Amino acid sequence: MTATIRQLLTTATQRLGDRLDAEVLLAYALSKPRSWLIAHADDALSPEHVSAYKLLIEQREAGEPVAYITGRRGFWTFDLQVTSDTLIPRPETELLVERALQHVPADKACHVLDLGTGSGAIALAMARERPRAHVVATDVNADALAVAQHNARHHHVHNISFSLGEWFAPLGERRFDVIVSNPPYIESGDPHLQQGDLRFEPMRALASGVDGLDDIRRIVAQATHHLVPGGWLLFEHGWNQGDAVRTLLRDAGFVELSTTRDLEQRDRVSAGQKPVSEDCGSPSTAA
Repeated sequence: MTATIRQLLTTATQRLGDRLDAEVLLAYALSKPRSWLIAHADDALSPEHVSAYKLLIEQREAGEPVAYITGRRGFWTFDLQVTSDTLIPRPETELLVERALQHVPADKACHVLDLGTGSGAIALAMARERPRAHVVATDVNADALAVAQHNARHHHVHNISFSLGEWFAPLGERRFDVIVSNPPYIESGDPHLQQGDLRFEPMRALASGVDGLDDIRRIVAQATHHLVPGGWLLFEHGWNQGDAVRTLLRDAGFVELSTTRDLEQRDRVSAGQKPVSEDCGSPSTAA
């Protein structure tokens, strides 16, 4: 006997404990939008589609992230390609984009740098929202950078360029008005790294030393050399790292320090300004 969409979703939800995952995977198996499932809830599916769906459910039961199974993840206004070479974009990272956009005027030509771009999520969001800006995105992983480049082409984002290398290494003496990053910040011994979706994501994009701050230290230490006077550095970090990163920023000479909390009221994004203001788009910003 063939199964209907309603029956399959009910069974899959019970197995996964997550209705959204069940719907996303069925929509993917059928190459249909999730809204189609509602309108066709009582449609019977072919044995081939049922078998394909069951295989997807088994992958998810084994812990593989939905984003890696489908190869897609929504972020900002984009439906992005993701692979096991890239970190899965998360909703809380949109807070970093929101905060960074406050420092990039819509009516001036500015230069923005995204360090460790991964899928390109942050860089593409900044470029789309500020079409007069030019965004440079770096990543040490060539395969991840290829995914970001694909996403830029697919979404017709043209005010962006890509450089292969670790953090600031490929940039020479270039300076920027705003630098953003979602760097690794989990403590290397954190047991969560061996749980849930994190088990499948690239460890280099997640963990950063005993206290999780190794890469943030490198970024903060080098950022002033790559910022114009008055430029801003903003980055995401762990919920318990706000005090520590503000100290790092202060010790590096940054001013106007701030930390923004996410929807769960946890410290999530910190920012600092390089002293001495200059207008965006001045000759010193050439990147």
